[in-house]
Amino acid sequence: MQIRAVIFAIGIMVALLGAAMIPSALLDIADNSDQWPIFLVSSAVSILIGAGLAVLSGGAPPSTGAREAFLLTVVIWIALPLIATIPFISYGMSLTDSTFEAVSGLTTTGATVMTGLDSTPRGILLWRAILQWIGGIGIIVTAIVILPMLRVGGMQLFQIESSDMSGKFLPRITEITAQTGIVYLLISAICAIVYAACGMSAFDAIAHSMTTMSAGGYSTHDASFGYFSDTPAAYAATFFMFVAGLPFSLLTLLILHGRWRPFASDPQPRLYFWLAVGFSVVIVVWHEAVVDPPVFDHIFHGFRQALFNIISIMTGTGYASAPYDTWGSPVTVIFLAATFLGGCAGSAACGIKMFRLEISFKAVAAYAAQIVRPNRIVRVRYAGRVVSSDTLQSVMVFVFLYLATFVVASVLLSLTGMDPLSAISGAATSVSNVGPGLGPEIGPSSTFQNIPTAAKWVCLTTMLLGRLEFVAVFTLMTSRFWRG
Repeated sequence: MQIRAVIFAIGIMVALLGAAMIPSALLDIADNSDQWPIFLVSSAVSILIGAGLAVLSGGAPPSTGAREAFLLTVVIWIALPLIATIPFISYGMSLTDSTFEAVSGLTTTGATVMTGLDSTPRGILLWRAILQWIGGIGIIVTAIVILPMLRVGGMQLFQIESSDMSGKFLPRITEITAQTGIVYLLISAICAIVYAACGMSAFDAIAHSMTTMSAGGYSTHDASFGYFSDTPAAYAATFFMFVAGLPFSLLTLLILHGRWRPFASDPQPRLYFWLAVGFSVVIVVWHEAVVDPPVFDHIFHGFRQALFNIISIMTGTGYASAPYDTWGSPVTVIFLAATFLGGCAGSAACGIKMFRLEISFKAVAAYAAQIVRPNRIVRVRYAGRVVSSDTLQSVMVFVFLYLATFVVASVLLSLTGMDPLSAISGAATSVSNVGPGLGPEIGPSSTFQNIPTAAKWVCLTTMLLGRLEFVAVFTLMTSRFWRG
């Protein structure tokens, strides 16, 4: 195995993350905040560590393969959060809280242990937004380039020619990252401009555009997006959160190459759209028909609130515009279900993903049909193509690991003393990288600050497993991987 290539790539990424701390230092200097040395020193330390690793590796070798990609995918998501904790620790947060905030940021989970955001120096708020924005593009590139090649969780369905990185790992990933990054940056800039036009300050617009397009959900206010719930920005956020959950490979083809047919033929966006609308309609109808007095002022207000929060949860953005955990038990169940669903493959969203949901249901239907008629050959089709047994197996393994991790995390959180609803929703929101949970401790109006220390470590570990899509991590734990 070419460990040298892995160390070199990690060194470069660590140095770049260190450079990303500089805007926060400059903002604190502009605000006359005495916190600016935190980011300058943290940046210097991170750049030195990254440069040292790159130099010690001797540079990237000419060829690498799938094993190096597996290792790098896992190690990079562990190494970068460790570096990202440095500013938080320097800011005065504990090691546990710093690690939690950094992991939640880079995995775009959005669960936070910080309070008093309205009076927090803008440098640290910008750093949180930058972490999520970087994590978002990292997630998208991983889903488009790495996971299809590694055949993780059925992602081989979306393998494109540029995903064939055998012997050309770094050049290929640079090529794909460039095009995807342009689209990601362009949509983020448009989002910031629209937010500013909707009445946000320049700082709030930039910070929230970063956390919207990354499906991250960190806000600059304790009230989250509820701070802007009565402004046109709420409508804009609903649209851009939905966009963040769409396949960026298709968005790139559409925006940079004018190719709309691949977008129109992909079944994921349609399922994603109708699930979001359907959940919202059910919430509004239930409240109008059953609850007396209704929670919402009128039907349009209810649909807007429901759609915003459902899309926020489905994509894993985690913005909260209202305390939806007080809308009644049936609504709580709907939001818990939405936590697992996710957006489309190749997006910044989290969760099981639309294509896996469709394939899983079709596989169950095919199995049932074959039980009725054992001699009949029933094939599972997706997007007009027959799904191979290899892909079916990959999807089912992913779903099993997803649910198994959720169950184990729920049990562990309950053992730390969390109430049942908080433990279950905490596990769900961590494994799905969503952010806010349900219940009295971690609901949409609360934070993770007061949960036990052990619970925070369970949650952040589960966040990493969810973001790495499980299979890559468990593959590294097998002896066969290291034997070659």
